[in-house]
Amino acid sequence: MTRRRKIVLLTITCIGLALGAARARDVPKVATGFIADILCSETFVSGLDPRRNLTETTDAMPGVGLLTWAMDYQVDRARKDVTVTLFGIGRSHAVYREGLGCTLDHDEPLVDVALPPDDKQPALLPEIAGPAIVPPQSEGLSAALDRAFTEPAQPPYRRTRAIVVMKSGRIIAERYADGVGPETPLLGFSMTKSVISALTGILVRQGKLKLDGPAPVAAWKDPNDPRHAITVDQLLRHTAGLALGSSLQASLGSAFEPVNRMKFMESDMVAYAESMPLATEPGTVWNYHDGNTIMLAHLIRNVAGGKPADALRFARRELFAPLGMRHVTLQLDGSGTIEGSSEMLASARDWARFGQLYLNDGVVGGKRILPEGWVNYSATATPNAWVGIGAGFWTNQGDSFGATLRVDHGWPRDAFFAKGTIGQYTIVIPSEKLVIVRMGRSPNAPPKVDGVFDLVRDVVATTREKGKLAGANREERCAFFLLPLWEKVARSAG
Repeated sequence: MTRRRKIVLLTITCIGLALGAARARDVPKVATGFIADILCSETFVSGLDPRRNLTETTDAMPGVGLLTWAMDYQVDRARKDVTVTLFGIGRSHAVYREGLGCTLDHDEPLVDVALPPDDKQPALLPEIAGPAIVPPQSEGLSAALDRAFTEPAQPPYRRTRAIVVMKSGRIIAERYADGVGPETPLLGFSMTKSVISALTGILVRQGKLKLDGPAPVAAWKDPNDPRHAITVDQLLRHTAGLALGSSLQASLGSAFEPVNRMKFMESDMVAYAESMPLATEPGTVWNYHDGNTIMLAHLIRNVAGGKPADALRFARRELFAPLGMRHVTLQLDGSGTIEGSSEMLASARDWARFGQLYLNDGVVGGKRILPEGWVNYSATATPNAWVGIGAGFWTNQGDSFGATLRVDHGWPRDAFFAKGTIGQYTIVIPSEKLVIVRMGRSPNAPPKVDGVFDLVRDVVATTREKGKLAGANREERCAFFLLPLWEKVARSAG
């Protein structure tokens, strides 16, 4: 046995002694599955360089280097698949399918999915920009983007990939890293949860799902099953109580969580999630994990018609097409269910369009997409959620540690946002008519590494100042119009 393999096995064994041998055995497969999935998605959907992508992703996740330096990966561009191995004690294989993105292949046949045809449905949201990249419209915005893209002298690095700033429905600044552009689909990680929340809201508006009362999950239909009490609201707020561990951290330690066995070792994620017992009584304890959103994706699929294509068609027809989101890929698990916890790719502009829907209170082009009151419901704080989170969105409402921290760093109190791990944000600030999208590869902690605190504060300050100047100019123009003719001539000459 080589020295490297001994080190890897020793690391896994030591952590396994603390967390349990059964969970330790999952680590190689979870780790290789995560890497295979990322490399496949962002090579064949995003068009990014796999070597650079691997470095940037693993650098952003504390402790992951203990395993990834021992990994080998192969990207087969002809077959469009990725294979990752860890010294023979873990192997994962991700395959790309046109229009469906990448799926982990667990040596079981993938469910065949007929991609619904594009019906060329017209967008209801007005265009947010022309085809060219929009340069910052003020010196203040330019300075804000300069700061957001500037790397610190020492690690941890920021690695910003894209920023889009939109004011009153129009882009006023955007910038991209090398290899990324306005049409590049970027992995949103847990920002996907906010999209699943929106799709859930549409079904609530249509009367096909209810927030309260037992969620229509067949495996929990027995009234004597304690999981029967789980509601859609509890799944949205991560208070359902399923014993799946936590999805809050992006680090080596997270590989031991049961939820990551679900994500990277199971073809049918729903079957695994719905089979788990309760850790806590539904509605009593907040615990953020991906299994809650997987169950919501399952409900969306069932209500939309039951087949994978039905869910994809529903998402496009009811959400993406009206918003003009043209560069979206919803990836699936092996059973054909949307992997709604973390597997949507969309361009930074498309993420901004999604944010604009929430800035518009769920209405686009005069048509109500989300139920009346849904936006406020989404941003209403969940009790005991210390990070500051609502129903599918993170929020500055309430007095949580997270909300207080963000407000102390200059975020408006009414800001709420979709958030994906290692640096993905779609931030909605109604009081400022702003949507700010930031994509990158930054460690989750300490929170200032990704530069988002500074970005939001700078953008709010500079757009407020510009608005004041514009208002002052309008007042000056009005005053000039009311002057006597002789005074106008004198002022123009002088």
